Amino acid sequence: MIFRTDDTMRSDRTPEYADRVGPDSWTLSWLPGYLLTTEQARAGMELDELVSDLGMAYDRIAHAEISARADILGMMWQQALIKLAKRLDARAGREPAGESFHDPPDRRVGWGPPRLPHGDRARNVYYG
Repeated sequence: MIFRTDDTMRSDRTPEYADRVGPDSWTLSWLPGYLLTTEQARAGMELDELVSDLGMAYDRIAHAEISARADILGMMWQQALIKLAKRLDARAGREPAGESFHDPPDRRVGWGPPRLPHGDRARNVYYG
């Protein structure tokens, strides 16, 4: 369940949250750097709750709801899942916040597929 005040949205299922930063501007903890409308922030919170419910992993209706909420955010559902997984990794201490071996390399270094930790090369696909 999502609890909303005038300035915050919190979940009783996940540690993610949304904060108001303007009259109709919100930010999501799992989507830093984006200014969102109230509707988008609510959709982002609902998406996080849907993804966090492992009982919905094989539920086609939940998959459709995840896709619809990602669409409200203006992203593919795959992007949303990757961003949420990165947040989970950062909270678990497996990767520093904001950094991931899934991220593309720094443009100053030049483009090339990122290195996976075990040494295999990854394909040039970036969803996050």
